Amino acid sequence: MDLTLSPLAQELADEVDAFVREKIEPAEVEIQRFYADLKAKGESSFVVHPKIEELKAEARAAGLWNMFLPVGEGDEWAERFGTRGGKGFSNVDYAAIAEKTGRTALSPMIFNCNAPDTGNMEVLLKYGTREQQEEWLVPLLEGKIRSAFLMTEPAVASSDATNMDARAVVDGDEVVINGTKWWSSGAAHPDCKVFVFMGLSDPDADRHARHSMVLVPADAPGVTIKRALPVMGQLDEPFGHCEVELKDVRVPLSNVLAGPGKAFAIAQGRLGPGRIHHCMRLLGLAEMALERACTRGTERVAFGKPLMLLGGNRERLAKARIQIDMARLLVQQAAWKLDNGGTQAARVDVSAIKAIVPSIACDVIDFAIQIHGGGGMSDDFPLTAAYANARSLRLADGPDEVHLGMVAREELKPYLAATSGGAGK
Repeated sequence: MDLTLSPLAQELADEVDAFVREKIEPAEVEIQRFYADLKAKGESSFVVHPKIEELKAEARAAGLWNMFLPVGEGDEWAERFGTRGGKGFSNVDYAAIAEKTGRTALSPMIFNCNAPDTGNMEVLLKYGTREQQEEWLVPLLEGKIRSAFLMTEPAVASSDATNMDARAVVDGDEVVINGTKWWSSGAAHPDCKVFVFMGLSDPDADRHARHSMVLVPADAPGVTIKRALPVMGQLDEPFGHCEVELKDVRVPLSNVLAGPGKAFAIAQGRLGPGRIHHCMRLLGLAEMALERACTRGTERVAFGKPLMLLGGNRERLAKARIQIDMARLLVQQAAWKLDNGGTQAARVDVSAIKAIVPSIACDVIDFAIQIHGGGGMSDDFPLTAAYANARSLRLADGPDEVHLGMVAREELKPYLAATSGGAGK
């Protein structure tokens, strides 16, 4: 298993790290206070701060743009709209870059590598028709529009995706869409122009062939953004996480991705790389928190000693470093398997990282908050927002229990097969 980065990926990872530290982090405080001021005045905070567009233009000019594009399907698009070199990256390569973008909530957006747009763009890359790509993928790759992914529903246990009840019913040469979705990340962004909607098309088909994915223009008649949902008090401007109602929305049948009934196949292809992106960004977030904890814990003195030398803080620090490094290797292994064996070969590893990395990030960020004392609970530091982000990812893209169940099921297979008739299967 060779985890060595390509020379270009290493070069870009270093440049991204410098760009984040030198340009994005200094601007982050100003931007976050801008959104806080809007909310304090009772005004909508779902607007784009001018500094964001300025940094996006600078990142694109530097070739730090669309770095998530995969080898193969992404090569043509990388050459037109992507990174230096004109080729997509392997998952192992991009994992290292994604970690560097994870230090701040703003960074992925600045590099046009933010969720859910990356996942939606990968869906269009792999499953979209040429017409769908030209209409939606091109402006997404240019950073001119944003998108949202509409999957989770408030009325059912969406951890079992076969429960989804919102409808996408074929009616002649159209699809009629009805239902309510929530936690639709990105839907409040003022530039959000298209939804990737997953809905029930044929309730009598096999349980994994009942649903379809459909491209729905955000301004289609019948689409209503009901509200933006706070995540532990964070609205995540300018993207937001919304409850979206769709009532008798009609779109052309040509807006269906890969054909009716193909949603689960698309989802499996989409979620593998996306979960690696999430996990590596979380490790970057954990590294940021640990760095701040070390700085604060060595500069501040209480009871005659630096904070980091009091109580069990040194042991917590050591464990945090060990956990981050172990998790990084596990994510790199999942990325390598995805590169070399595809989604099926990496499915257990992807579940493993999705179950453990958010928990590790939560632990490390919690430690950093504790070292910062009262300041850690304020918006003077980015730690509470970081914790909300990490905690939400113990639910998003499948809750811990689903992923742990996958790992346990694979671990038990040979033992259950050895019992009489596979008892307890």
